[in-house]
Amino acid sequence: MTAPTKADAPRCPFPIDLMDPDTFEDGLPLDRFATMRSEAPVFWHDDPGSYGDGFWVVTRHADVMEVSRTAEVFSSHERGSLLLPRKGATPEEEEMQLAMTRMLMLNMDPPEHSDYRNIVQRAFTPRTIRNLEGRLQEFADDIIDRALAKGTGDFVTDVAAELPLLAICELVGVPPEDRIAIFDLSNKMIGADDPEFSTSPEDQQLASTEMYMHADKLAEARRECPMDDVATKLLQAEVDGTSLSQEQFDIFFMLLMVAGNETTRNAISHGMQAFFDHPDQWELFKSSRPEVLDTAVEEIIRWATPVMQFQRTALSDYELGGQQIRKGDRVAIYYAAANRDETALDSPDTFDITRKDNEHIAFGGGGPHFCLGANLARAEVRIIFDTIAEKMPDIRRTSDARYLRSQFINGIKEIPVSYTG
Repeated sequence: MTAPTKADAPRCPFPIDLMDPDTFEDGLPLDRFATMRSEAPVFWHDDPGSYGDGFWVVTRHADVMEVSRTAEVFSSHERGSLLLPRKGATPEEEEMQLAMTRMLMLNMDPPEHSDYRNIVQRAFTPRTIRNLEGRLQEFADDIIDRALAKGTGDFVTDVAAELPLLAICELVGVPPEDRIAIFDLSNKMIGADDPEFSTSPEDQQLASTEMYMHADKLAEARRECPMDDVATKLLQAEVDGTSLSQEQFDIFFMLLMVAGNETTRNAISHGMQAFFDHPDQWELFKSSRPEVLDTAVEEIIRWATPVMQFQRTALSDYELGGQQIRKGDRVAIYYAAANRDETALDSPDTFDITRKDNEHIAFGGGGPHFCLGANLARAEVRIIFDTIAEKMPDIRRTSDARYLRSQFINGIKEIPVSYTG
């Protein structure tokens, strides 16, 4: 008997191109994700011209967790973690880009990944974040007061983007005068497929270069004057007896700035959008604080699932969800689909801020790459919504939200609002 080929592998039950950002331009295709989970929870997605000419799509909660927790088989290092659309690069250019991305902790496997993660994880412990909460509350009060003074505006820019940016900059040690520039560069890097932010690979490369310039400036300042921040910890750290190079520091800085800013910003944006769409939950939230704060935070993060997917590459043959994954196959794990899996969560299409046993995987499905900033993100979401409910309880949406054109980040670009009702 001959081994099954990719031609024999199950396909999606309907035509869809998950590599096309237009597929997600109006938000997550939740109905189509539901059909995938039901009829083909692990299927082969053709992507001619890409590595392997395609990849496996994994949409069920249990399967996503299995891939995430089996790092000895499913590698982040082999082909990187980012499932990116083809940009017309030559195979040689793609290999050079892959070599660069492997310097990101996101694209490392244990034990190397563990060595680098240990450098910064103490900055994100529950105790560290609790000690930061007073500062986060000061930021939140100022953000909400400034928005109220405007009367109307864009919730994403005025509120959702502000607290995550200030928080990660505070932890890392970015000076206040550089923070707006970091925000703009982060937009360009994450929104590379959205013409509003970036229109060419050259624009994205320029944004990366400018981000590295900010990192270089910060490194120089911290070498002269060390402080109690992540930048100093990185510069003083050693891996196998060797300090980080400037290039490694730059890449670490970029990862922290982008990941620590974009994801929580979109969680807050989607949370407010969910409250607008479910006004009964907003009334419940306002009237039931602080009892519902913790469950509301988890539900907001589940509902948002800011990172739609990551990819892994099989280092050996493996059977997953009844399908034979071959060594070298890429596997895309769709958190956005898994967080609506009715076999893992009760009534997952209901936004319920009192939800118990909320086993969402918006921070990853466990394993070595569980989100380093999960504690910080939870604190930011809790503090900003508690402050909104206290100071601007009558906030209302004045026009439809606009979504980010991306097949990677589940983002909202704009929510026009009136802050005073």
